[in-house]
Amino acid sequence: MIKKGIILSGGLGTRMSPLTKAVNKQLLPIYDKPLIFYPLSILMLAKIKDIMIVVNKGQLDQYKKILPNGNNLGININYVEQQSPKGLPDAFILGEKFIGKNNVALILGDNFFYGQSLSNILHNCTKLKKGSKILLHRVKNPENYGVAKLNNSGKIIKIVEKPKKIISDYAITGLYFFDNKVIEYSKKLKPSKRGELEITDLLRKYQSNKNLNIEILGRGGAWLDTGSIDDFYKASSFVSSIENRQGFKIACLEEIALNNKWISKKEIKKAIKFYGNCNYSIYLQDLI
Repeated sequence: MIKKGIILSGGLGTRMSPLTKAVNKQLLPIYDKPLIFYPLSILMLAKIKDIMIVVNKGQLDQYKKILPNGNNLGININYVEQQSPKGLPDAFILGEKFIGKNNVALILGDNFFYGQSLSNILHNCTKLKKGSKILLHRVKNPENYGVAKLNNSGKIIKIVEKPKKIISDYAITGLYFFDNKVIEYSKKLKPSKRGELEITDLLRKYQSNKNLNIEILGRGGAWLDTGSIDDFYKASSFVSSIENRQGFKIACLEEIALNNKWISKKEIKKAIKFYGNCNYSIYLQDLI
């Protein structure tokens, strides 16, 4: 079972400069909430309560203003400062003590997921006992992503990062589930030409051991990578359309915590006071 989760919120966010010169990218808004709320909500939907957030050196105080320690959500939030970007697998090395002997999930801090089938997918993924599991999503432009080629049995036979020749339209999203061997495997990885540990190399290690499995976020599901300013606007427009059409909020952390029975309505009242007079508080008021 997966009981530990990591959100990788490091990186310099250079594609969004000069905004990210002042504020960490994951604290910028996607419609009415900071971006960090969205990946955190995914781990909470997966019923993961012990969470480590990897942040850039010098930006810890920014995060603690909005997400102190998780007590208000019935979860435990630990922070680790990353001195410099060293690649996705570095999160498992930094989090070795946090992970302990447990299995672990990793979600990228700038990834956004939505869909009716998402809860069932997360439930299946958190049952992982051995090996690894990744979430795939079909995309129109696979040359911009790491992709996985599947055989007729739905098993991964090849992983390619940003393929020049299209071999598959299944992109590897920024949500991963690993057994405890991920720490050992990550430590043995060698930096690529760009000087970082690569997630594709880690996945290939699991693939070579025939321990790399998949879940597919199919039609009706959405995966958005908010890597650029245009992506931010698209994601904000998506959230705005859903929330204003259907009347419920995406990634409302307090609502998820309440539904999981991790907090009571008493904590909802405290959250309303904390956020002040805003639409988010008005939505929370309806939960009481």
